[in-house]
Amino acid sequence: MTPRILLATAVAVAFAGPGWAGSTVKNPLTDSATWDDLRGDVIGDVALGDAASVLSVDAPYRAHDAATVPVVLTQTDPGTRITGATVVVDENPAPVAAVFAFGEAMGQLDFELRVRVNQYSNVRVIADTPDGFKMTGRFVKASGGCSAPASKDPTVALNNMGRMKLRTFSAASAQMSTPRREAQIMIRHPNYSGLQRDQITQLFIPAHFIDHIEVWQGTDLLFTMDGGISISENPVFRFGYNDNGTTTLTVRATDTDGNSWDQVLPKTGES
Repeated sequence: MTPRILLATAVAVAFAGPGWAGSTVKNPLTDSATWDDLRGDVIGDVALGDAASVLSVDAPYRAHDAATVPVVLTQTDPGTRITGATVVVDENPAPVAAVFAFGEAMGQLDFELRVRVNQYSNVRVIADTPDGFKMTGRFVKASGGCSAPASKDPTVALNNMGRMKLRTFSAASAQMSTPRREAQIMIRHPNYSGLQRDQITQLFIPAHFIDHIEVWQGTDLLFTMDGGISISENPVFRFGYNDNGTTTLTVRATDTDGNSWDQVLPKTGES
């Protein structure tokens, strides 16, 4: 079963360790009963190497807000091309948070997303490289992220759904032949997990979330995401990329209710 198929079916899955230990003892990144159950559906029987020399993953050991936990992916080996990444929160009801594909214009990967964490869990990232799949991750102490109430009134949230905002940052060096830029994209969407209750009726709100995003710079693809219920409300992505000289980024998104949005955002300032 591919990660995307798992994303589509995982909402129906019922609720199913300690931090990274030294390699001389037990490493929960690999020695995990939960991961043993998940691995076949997430990655199949392919060989899985250690990504520590290629990619670092940063996340808070104890999350301030379980419904919006920052996860930062930083490429540590500039000579390795990372074409994709699968983000897994082991103990979440839908463990595969997102499957990313990265275009060449992303350059050396520097990427941040925000996820929900429902209980103490390993958060792992499986990088797709020319040398095969490689995995690393962090342990996060958090609970209740998937069932935490939405921050906005449902009517307001649905009325604002699909609105996008782009924040851009200066080039790393204006003298570079290909300037390095940094951007942050936010998309308004409640991203209902199916585990939250209406605060008035106390009935469960049906799952309704962004399931696909594409970000383009002209005709150059930056990244795509196939997402599930573990991506936070009002998804935010911060990322570095190689500027090709175009003045806009194009963002396309769809959700599980069949809605779609397509917006061109100017790179200058805040949109």
